[in-house]
Amino acid sequence: MVTIRIEALDVALGDRRVLAGIDTEMTGGGLIGVIGPNGAGKSTLARAMLGLLKPLAGRVLLDGAEVGTLRPADRARTIAYLPQRHILHWDLSLFQTVSLGRLPHVAGMDRLTQADRDAIRRAMETAEISGFAERQAGTLSGGELARGMLARALAVEAPFLFADEPIAALDPYHAIHIMQLLRELARSGRSVLVVLHDLTLALRFCDRLLLMQGGRVVAEGPPQEVLAPAQLEATYRVEAEYGLRDGEPYIVPWRRLGGLH
Repeated sequence: MVTIRIEALDVALGDRRVLAGIDTEMTGGGLIGVIGPNGAGKSTLARAMLGLLKPLAGRVLLDGAEVGTLRPADRARTIAYLPQRHILHWDLSLFQTVSLGRLPHVAGMDRLTQADRDAIRRAMETAEISGFAERQAGTLSGGELARGMLARALAVEAPFLFADEPIAALDPYHAIHIMQLLRELARSGRSVLVVLHDLTLALRFCDRLLLMQGGRVVAEGPPQEVLAPAQLEATYRVEAEYGLRDGEPYIVPWRRLGGLH
């Protein structure tokens, strides 16, 4: 089981401080949602946790070691990352694209073992894209490509998965499927961190939420506590309707209160 500890983390982009005083800990076996208004610092937090941004102050520890000091291959085997933007640098088939997730484990794509191919197959089946394996990745729809990129991250089979807005390009059917998948991965013992804007899915599927505003964590804990009416009004400047369906809570943002810039 892997633990990530964030201590007094400050991050600046250029001359602008984007994160300030972040303190939290993440351990295996939970689906953690990071939510907050646009510009709150959610994606910056994910990149800092991956060692992709150098802290202005504080540190990120991966099992006690500063994440920025780890060898890139070791870090990549431990933390799989699904970025927000899907950029294709080569004209590859979807199978080849998903295969890139095995690079932390192999010396080159011409050296895939049967175990690597099995991991790729499992990832594609999980993301429900096996039927697209031979298609060129550049010909896929936005939603199909989004699931392909998720499969690439799953193929790493890392104990930690960071997914930055993985459902942004998906229709409701596949968005629910991806959230179910992420919850199942978390319950199997992996840690899954997911950046979300959909508060209904965050409330329904996540075990824990970090609510960010202005580069700080303003609330952390069980979803129903973090998304309580007063907290939602103060952070998002909206009123919402709450309810239960099949024993699970839901939330529908309903009315703007104004004042959010």
